[in-house]
Amino acid sequence: MKLNKAFLTHDDGDQKLLVSTGASKFSGLVRSNETAGFIISCLEKDTTEAEIVAKMQKKYDGPKDVMERDVKKVIAQLRKIGAIDG
Repeated sequence: MKLNKAFLTHDDGDQKLLVSTGASKFSGLVRSNETAGFIISCLEKDTTEAEIVAKMQKKYDGPKDVMERDVKKVIAQLRKIGAIDG
């Protein structure tokens, strides 16, 4: 899975922005915190949930089950707006 080409990413200081190009049903801007921004960055290339969790474990300290839950939640929200292919 990876980000839909109808969405662009932009780093804005501490936030990662996800912007619809207008080629999708969703029209708007998504602001994310550091963790969601990291997940979005991982989705710029084709990846899996397990690969994202593994990358998070290398970057952040915390329980694996919490990271898995966070990844699932962010991916579900991105799928809801059509930002993920695959």
